Amino acid sequence: MANHKSAIKRIRQSEARKLRNRYYAKTMRNAVRDLRKMTDKAEAAEQLKKVSSMLDKLSRKNVISKNKAANLKSKLALYANKLA
Repeated sequence: MANHKSAIKRIRQSEARKLRNRYYAKTMRNAVRDLRKMTDKAEAAEQLKKVSSMLDKLSRKNVISKNKAANLKSKLALYANKLA
């Protein structure tokens, strides 16, 4: 157990951040999954804007790395452009 007040607070903060990051990461994964299921090009293009924005925001907040965000955005853009 922590001996310092600051260490106790740090544990509390890190637990809250862990839960928040887990929620954001799960939401992101669901959004990517939903986009990959789409078959309509116009709808997918609209969703791609939202997902790209979400990925950028999460990479800025270090929930995911910027390379992962870039790779996902690239693959999703290719998928959305291939739709007929």
